[in-house]
Amino acid sequence: MQVKGSIAIVTGAASGLGAATARVLADAGATIAAFDLNEDGAKATADELGGVGYGVDVSDAKSVETAISKVVETQGSPSILVNCAGILQGERIVGREGPADLDAFARVINVNLIGTFNMMRVAATAMSRNEPGPSGERGVIVNTASIAAFEGQIGQAAYAASKGGVAAMTLPAARELARHGIRVVSIAPGMFGTPMVTALSDEMQEALASNIPFPKRLGDPAEYGRLALHICENQMINGETIRIDGAVRLEPK
Repeated sequence: MQVKGSIAIVTGAASGLGAATARVLADAGATIAAFDLNEDGAKATADELGGVGYGVDVSDAKSVETAISKVVETQGSPSILVNCAGILQGERIVGREGPADLDAFARVINVNLIGTFNMMRVAATAMSRNEPGPSGERGVIVNTASIAAFEGQIGQAAYAASKGGVAAMTLPAARELARHGIRVVSIAPGMFGTPMVTALSDEMQEALASNIPFPKRLGDPAEYGRLALHICENQMINGETIRIDGAVRLEPK
């Protein structure tokens, strides 16, 4: 994928992995459409990068359809989608107060898994109408899984299930969208310095970093962004979930 001159949609773009990825892609010459439930945050990122920000609920069909239509009308048809929007919910299946909250479980699935699919289905439809490049490529979709998809910890049933679903649909989506010249790849990050983590105490952050074999630190969101950029540029990466985690493997708790 030729990133320079492309229209790139990035979800979760108000902060963390999404904001960092938007900056990396913009530096490579892409025009950014920043999506986030936090509309002010999305617009702040977009303003910084010369793009356009949109308030979008990725789990809502109409919200996504409307926003992508606006991107096509005002910026052009997207050829890159990076899905970084997500939420974390920690709760034991059987807790001190009884069974886990089913609505809370469903919300994590709705945002992390259904939201990813929702963005993918609408963006891929738009990409399928693009003029193909010399190799027939029309677009690339990068989804965010997690190492919790493979080593989910106690209390992470909802989060692990949602990210496991993202990883599981990577290959069938890549196979299906190949006829349209669209690649699908997922990234499974480990422990990164996102707002969910940096809100913890310094002691907690140090404890998390101490379990990482090398480098013994939290990941920089820009490192995720640079991997997303490489995926966009390397056509042979397709249908795969790539770990970026410093060789850490999560313990049960």
